Amino acid sequence: MEDNRNVESPFIQLISFNKLLQQYDAMLESDDEFLVAKAKRILEAQAPYPELREGFVDVSLLKKHEKVIRIILQDAFSEVLTDNEIKAGSIPFDNVVFNSSRRFQKILENAGKDFVPEMRNMPEDQMYIVACTVILNYHYGFPLDFKRPFFYDIPDANGVMRHYRILYNADFFEIHPTEKAKDLTQDDVDELLENFDNPEIWKEKIPPNSFISKGFVISNMFDVTVEHSISEIKSGLIASDKRGSDNFMEELQETFQSFFNLPEIKVGFVAYNPETNQFEKVYGKGMNSFILNHSETEACDEALCQGSYCKLLKDNEYFAISNVDKYFKISGGTNPYKNLKEQGIKSAIFAPIADNGKLLGVLELVSKKVNELNSVNATKLEDVMPYIVSAVQRSKAEEENLIDAIIQHECTSVHESVYWRFREEAKRFIKDNLEGGQPSFKEIVFKDVYPLYGQIDIKNSSQARNMAIQRDLMIQLSEINDVLAEAFRLNKLPIYEELMFRVNNHIDAIKEVLHTNSEQAIFNFVKEEIVPVFKHLKQMDDTLLNLISAYESKIDKGTESYYDHRRNYDETVMEINQELVAVMDKKQEDAQAMFPHYFERYKTDGVEHNMYIGDSIVGDRDFDPLYLNNLRLWQLQVMCEMENTHYNLKPHLPVPLDVASLILVYNTSLSIRFRMDEKRFDVDGTYNARYEIIKKRIDKSFVKGTNERLTQPGKMVIVYSQKKDELEYLRYVKFLKSKGYFDGKVEIVELEGLQGVSGLKAIRADILYKTKDTKTSVEKTYTYDDLMEELKS
Repeated sequence: MEDNRNVESPFIQLISFNKLLQQYDAMLESDDEFLVAKAKRILEAQAPYPELREGFVDVSLLKKHEKVIRIILQDAFSEVLTDNEIKAGSIPFDNVVFNSSRRFQKILENAGKDFVPEMRNMPEDQMYIVACTVILNYHYGFPLDFKRPFFYDIPDANGVMRHYRILYNADFFEIHPTEKAKDLTQDDVDELLENFDNPEIWKEKIPPNSFISKGFVISNMFDVTVEHSISEIKSGLIASDKRGSDNFMEELQETFQSFFNLPEIKVGFVAYNPETNQFEKVYGKGMNSFILNHSETEACDEALCQGSYCKLLKDNEYFAISNVDKYFKISGGTNPYKNLKEQGIKSAIFAPIADNGKLLGVLELVSKKVNELNSVNATKLEDVMPYIVSAVQRSKAEEENLIDAIIQHECTSVHESVYWRFREEAKRFIKDNLEGGQPSFKEIVFKDVYPLYGQIDIKNSSQARNMAIQRDLMIQLSEINDVLAEAFRLNKLPIYEELMFRVNNHIDAIKEVLHTNSEQAIFNFVKEEIVPVFKHLKQMDDTLLNLISAYESKIDKGTESYYDHRRNYDETVMEINQELVAVMDKKQEDAQAMFPHYFERYKTDGVEHNMYIGDSIVGDRDFDPLYLNNLRLWQLQVMCEMENTHYNLKPHLPVPLDVASLILVYNTSLSIRFRMDEKRFDVDGTYNARYEIIKKRIDKSFVKGTNERLTQPGKMVIVYSQKKDELEYLRYVKFLKSKGYFDGKVEIVELEGLQGVSGLKAIRADILYKTKDTKTSVEKTYTYDDLMEELKS
């Protein structure tokens, strides 16, 4: 085989038989005359060639001393076994092979004249690092588990690929440092353990030619084609009976502990949801996730740092953390280091479970010892991941059971409070189908439920959006004009002057107000007429090239236009919605615990929510009007807390937008029906439709006899039609005033008649806002007007 020692290596490789010959030196003292005679014969054959003991670099000497070497190796390579054993003497980390058994020679001959076997799972760029791990173990005394099974894939005479496992006997191999060898500290080793895939760091710590390798190794190979084929079958057809057992995770954990030879490592899994780009808990006995800790779900970009996010989600490669505490400090306490540290974990490996580039989940291995899991032993996972991928694929398929499949087909997401009813209908669907009928998923109706509606609307959102668009367009058009003016100065073509005239017309058209069709008209003008001209101008002059490049650098790829002010607006709306929804979703957990009810929310320019409560929703539980009163009070309190959340957020928003809140009180029970075509609940019946009409029109209403909009920043508006509702909510406001939610200023107003609706009134109560003094951590309370003054100061 070829000599590949021109490849960079930490070793200067000397071929030597000294350690083997030392065995024969010792045999001279044996009482066995036969052994003494054999030792003398071998030593006498070697004696004229001292280089065979001292070591040599020139591989041509192997051929020159071929007969003597065969004599020296006669005990290691038995003549009577040469046609059976697959065996060869070789230089470590090299393709130089000598003294092969006849069977190995025959295998290579059958593979073809030019065939050179290469280890399947040992890329050439890893050979340097593997050699370094040997040095770390045997010279520096840092025990590393770098052992992996190595294989040759060699075709036979018929072209069938055969697989051979390689075992090395390194008894006759020794290493010695040169003057280039460095002293390594634990910190140096820690850095190496974190960078198995970075050869440059390894070359810095253990430089090329810094050690001498002296000796040779014996390669023993075994045909494992059958075993390999069985493994391939297993990877596609993993039995599911064990995964359903109570001891599955315990047994799997023991398997990994044996696999890594680490008795205390723990195993976890987390599922990946590509639709929401978040990690989700895997349900099952003993299943745990160290990434999520105690959370059910978490966004991937929040659960991971940038490096681990790219490795797992984008590259589908494992991510190893050999020292959690170290990276917790470096990252400033971000995830995943924060979650791992809280659980007492010191090192970890996260391996992506991916199929054809699609992430299914993540295998988690953790240890409470620093460096126990690292980027070196993480490579061992490559040998078992196909089985895990197949197992996860099977598990995901099994989770798609018949009932959930029907619900998913017939409906969209179903709130947990009404899921039981959909489950009943799915069972009936299955029963009808098994009995030979023609099943259909019937519409689901909940009768006599009481509605609650609320919204926190971003005030003047359309005006703010238009202003943002207007500013971006004005800036973009002005910069286009600057380019055209420079082009006209350099080359006074009338067409440039005409284009500037049209640009100025567009600027004048949107200077005061942005009309409905203005944005599209300007977009078309720029795309169809300005872009081609700029493309031409860039080739004309370096000054124009620089101006146009600066202009183009500000163009957003998504909108193909300036998107600075609009981005600020969009980010503001998104941040407000996220914060408000987070408060409501968290509080909803408490409300559901008080008494189950249907809940849905929507994010628009603000947050709307619907709730329905009643006997028919809870099934076997008894409903009492007390629970309706309780939910109304809860809703009022939570909306005040959402208002407070917004006003603590407002000073930090890109655009300081206000919000206004409204609650609609509807005293009559109604029915809601799940609309199969729309995949959502809606009120049922003509009479009940009045409720939907009020909901859609109420936030645009005015106070009767004035031009004043009903909803105002700083005021909680409660709309109602019955006197009893007025008295009930005045009690709630009074109670919440004692809790610091309102300041006591309450007014009752009549609403201007809406189309199809009249006789509505509203309570408007001034909300009391609480902000924390950052110096004293003491809460201060404000009315809306006070708060605005405070924020200005």
